[in-house]
Amino acid sequence: MERVRLDRLNGMLDEVLRTNGFYRRKLEGRVASPLGGPEPLSGLPFTTKQELVDDQLRTPPFGSDLTYPLERYVRVHQTSGTTGRPMYWLDTEASWDWWGECWRTVLEAAGVGPEDRIFFPFSFGPFVGFWSGWEGARKVGALAISGGGQTTQQRLKSLVDYGATVLVCTPTYALHMAAEAQRAGMDLARDSAVRVTVHAGEPGASIASTKQRIEEAWGARCFDHTGATEIGAFGFACEGPSGAVHVNEDEFIAEVVDPESCEPLPDGERGELVLTNLGRVGSPVIRYRTGDLVEPRRGPCACGRDSLVLNGGVLGRVDDMVVVRGVNVFPSAVEGIVRKFPEVEEFRVDVLRTDGLAELKVTLEPAAAGNSVGLGEGVTESIRDNLHIRPVVEVVAPGTLPRFELKARRFFRS
Repeated sequence: MERVRLDRLNGMLDEVLRTNGFYRRKLEGRVASPLGGPEPLSGLPFTTKQELVDDQLRTPPFGSDLTYPLERYVRVHQTSGTTGRPMYWLDTEASWDWWGECWRTVLEAAGVGPEDRIFFPFSFGPFVGFWSGWEGARKVGALAISGGGQTTQQRLKSLVDYGATVLVCTPTYALHMAAEAQRAGMDLARDSAVRVTVHAGEPGASIASTKQRIEEAWGARCFDHTGATEIGAFGFACEGPSGAVHVNEDEFIAEVVDPESCEPLPDGERGELVLTNLGRVGSPVIRYRTGDLVEPRRGPCACGRDSLVLNGGVLGRVDDMVVVRGVNVFPSAVEGIVRKFPEVEEFRVDVLRTDGLAELKVTLEPAAAGNSVGLGEGVTESIRDNLHIRPVVEVVAPGTLPRFELKARRFFRS
């Protein structure tokens, strides 16, 4: 596999360095072709998101990370913009087919096949996740069902009427659909045929308490998936008992580095994930600093694969960590605690500054007004016991906090 990856890497570089303006400038004089050795990428510079954003500002609208003339490209998508200015990303026919193959890996790892009916409760917007997952459904031969242009209630009806067996959406939206179903008197575990849910866009499906809530609400097996518009669908959860998230090393070269020094880290140490995609020659990323915090592990998995495992999936963003009263706190840790309380339907976390010190405020919205008795005290105590900080907890009326179809925004800094 390493030899195949190296051959594909060198083939991609040969093509990219001839015509791709962004990487010609970036790698000029830095690449000894062909690359070789156990760490062929180690001498090359990293690529950052800010570089790509700046490149698109200089050469609007698509930038210069394009290996071919514009007429070769058949798809355009954009990032969510939740961490800054959105980026536009183009794909050729070949790289779009590659996207579909990467999603085939995601779906097949979750046990999805031609006998399944996959429901996609997304609008037809510029977000790549819907479109690439839709293409993946075609690759596995499953029936793809669109939930675009529908309300949540209409989607629930369509999902049941069509006999959908697989749900693909963010973990937040899966829980929102379940809450709406309960209000309508539906029991999804009983009334729907869904047996598998696949989630992306947020780390929730690898957070034990969130995953448990999804599985209990839907009566289905919950699988995580990791990817990004500018990178591709790089990670998938297996059917092993732990639901480990694997990197698709057939299509990506993964490194984990210290976010400060950029030095490589050994297995088991948390660091920033760096990826190089091998099948997106038309608009590649080489040694791309994803900003994702991961904990890598090598060795055989219970599912039989020996590809790189990310313990707990993507644990969060490297720059999401805040220091509260001397304690390092990640949003995923707070979510893991809050989701243990079944009374909580939605929540929000604010990091406030008081006299120069950070303070955590957690706003809780219960599913029903009667569920709020003792809820604030219980969450306060659990956060204090697990994270060793005392938050400010406020319980608000049902329906107060916003709902999200795609990536949820729950964490804010003042």
